[in-house]
Amino acid sequence: MTVECVVDCRNKLGEVPVWDVAEQALYWVDIEGRLLQRLEPATGRLDRWEMPERIACFALREKGGLIVGFASGIAFYDLDTGAIDWIARPEADRNTRFNEGKCDRQGRFWTGTMDDSLAEHDGALYRVDPDLTVTRVLGNVGISNTMVWSLDDRSFYFADTLDGRIDRFDFDAVSGNLSNRRPVIDLSGTGIGPDGSTIDTDGYIWNAQWDGWRLARYSPDGELDRIVELPVQKPTSCMFGGADLRTLYVTTAIWDLTPEQLRAQPQAGGLFAVDVGIGGVPESRFAG
Repeated sequence: MTVECVVDCRNKLGEVPVWDVAEQALYWVDIEGRLLQRLEPATGRLDRWEMPERIACFALREKGGLIVGFASGIAFYDLDTGAIDWIARPEADRNTRFNEGKCDRQGRFWTGTMDDSLAEHDGALYRVDPDLTVTRVLGNVGISNTMVWSLDDRSFYFADTLDGRIDRFDFDAVSGNLSNRRPVIDLSGTGIGPDGSTIDTDGYIWNAQWDGWRLARYSPDGELDRIVELPVQKPTSCMFGGADLRTLYVTTAIWDLTPEQLRAQPQAGGLFAVDVGIGGVPESRFAG
């Protein structure tokens, strides 16, 4: 198994890779660098968009452009003009920022917030329906991460990195409601944080593990199946891409690494590609 740094971008907080099947390109962000980035693997072309504030997460839109979780709220973003059309700022009066976000297969955008001081459970999980109704689904969240739906759309996986745990909910695909929360992966006390995740064609969850130097693959019931060691300490998320969706792209972070630590992992903050011997499923687009 080879692990290759395909873009040595030194992102302070690289995050949320999204593969665009139509463009055959990978988008991802540097939250702290206020950057949206795009790689076209076939040509090596790299594009960057500077943002007016931290960009935390996004999904592709069926109508073009992106729906974005900026630090301060949810908005549409036009890639050609840079125009921002705000949808909601539900936590404008709190010391939180948006963090993770993905679309379900019904075209709804899910996005969660986190305590910006990395200490309190002041965040929440929101659902944005195609008619732009914004619903607060879950509260008491420390750091929102890992939004993955099972292949049969009956389960939803969600991580609170501050608690070191990934939980599984029953998911009603028609209404978008969650119920029956229970823990399935518990890393609390290990010093490793469950960060972003994706799902493969076997229905297994791939999780990037902050401070773990690794990716981990879990069965739908949370049993550890495989570990892929990485040359960097802080992987943040992963997403299958490539022409056959069999390349696992991994975003990483420099964050608070010391100069000495950076010398030991000079590719920290880079975008990596790994052949893990299995493929993924395409990401859904926002239907609004």
